[in-house]
Amino acid sequence: MSTNESATSVVKDLSGQLGSDRVLVSGPAYDQAREIWNFAVTAEPALIARPETPAEVQAAVRSAQDHGLPLSVRSGGYDWAGRALRPDGLVIDLSLMRDVTIDADARVATVAGGANARDVTSAATPFGLAAVTGACIGAVGMAGLTLGGGYGPLCGRAGLALDNLLGADVVLADGRLVTTDAEHEPELFWALRGGGGNFGVVTSLRVRLHPLDRVLAGFIVFPWEQADSVLRGLNEVLATDTDELTVQGGILSGPDGNPTALLSPTWSGDLAQGANVIAELERLGTPLMSQVAPLTYGEVLGLQEPFIIPGSHYAIRTRTVAGYSPDVISALLETGAARTSPMSAILLHHFHGAAARVPLDSTAFGIRRNHLMTEIIASWAPDDADAHRHVAWADSVSAALAPHALPGGYAGLLASDADEQIAHAYGSNAARLRAAKARFDPDGIFAAIPLPPASGG
Repeated sequence: MSTNESATSVVKDLSGQLGSDRVLVSGPAYDQAREIWNFAVTAEPALIARPETPAEVQAAVRSAQDHGLPLSVRSGGYDWAGRALRPDGLVIDLSLMRDVTIDADARVATVAGGANARDVTSAATPFGLAAVTGACIGAVGMAGLTLGGGYGPLCGRAGLALDNLLGADVVLADGRLVTTDAEHEPELFWALRGGGGNFGVVTSLRVRLHPLDRVLAGFIVFPWEQADSVLRGLNEVLATDTDELTVQGGILSGPDGNPTALLSPTWSGDLAQGANVIAELERLGTPLMSQVAPLTYGEVLGLQEPFIIPGSHYAIRTRTVAGYSPDVISALLETGAARTSPMSAILLHHFHGAAARVPLDSTAFGIRRNHLMTEIIASWAPDDADAHRHVAWADSVSAALAPHALPGGYAGLLASDADEQIAHAYGSNAARLRAAKARFDPDGIFAAIPLPPASGG
């Protein structure tokens, strides 16, 4: 059966079960449903199904299997590489499944598979609770960021987002709906935490919440000529490894388009004590701007939204480094000054504290030592004809950091052709992760973040 014939059969099948208004093949609703954060992605699925219940997700998976149509899953649509959109395939779009229920006494959120980080935070905040999310804008899908890892402002205090996953409901490749946690399907639960959406469609997550009223958070921006001394000083501050302090560093444009050094701290402890810590960071140089204030966690999620320009094009690379060593700083300064677009940036996510104390083999995530995850973001306007030049800049940053980097990289940001990094991204967990893939998805129906090759690990 040809792809077109398969797609036609799936459309007919699912239209009878979901209704034709939730099986999209063209038109404005289809165009809107396939629009994701990175406008450089132009993949066109054969159809997009929009289920509202786990049973409808099961129907979509079974129909794709029955008719031999490839599928993908969309939650928030914030994977930069566009893996949520399977060209000429079926996209299972979970955006109609966004319910969040809070059990304040148990400090647990039950989160539908299409809910985003803002949905969860908005539901938890009135109870004085917070979920661990990524250092991201609120529209990022909670399932995607959690299953892949989830570096974020509470990393030191509460670990990665995946470290706070208590259980999940998953539709497997054969259409079965299973519940997984530490006691039920424990190997699936292990693999989900770091292996991403490669094992099924997660229709619901149960997420640990933390008592948290307000944090100190914001931005401290230093002039470019102070970047070297600021980053060296930051390395010394972070060496104290205080759980309550997580600092995202970075290089991005000031108002004039020239590079600046950015610190984006989050202090999640006593606010009075935190004020002294923020003052110490400000003394690392002479800030052009310092805007750090008590915020709810929901307000923290909105801090980076002004930097995400709707309709822009993106290419992302990543490297993992042990810290702000002199060699790493030199590479950052050289490549940061050579940016080809004022919209491009380099962000360094701080991994430490509670996240680093989780045993390596307790989840599929591949690194549990203190480090910085470097997110290299090339960004340009859609009408910019020099896309290749901006992508080449991102590659040059990755290459400059490579001699000073740890093996592998954050799988959630790796391109599918980054073979050398993928092979090492899961460390000693690679073989076990491949075995879980072979058990739960033997035909490779689900393809989310990159997994190591069979010979890796």
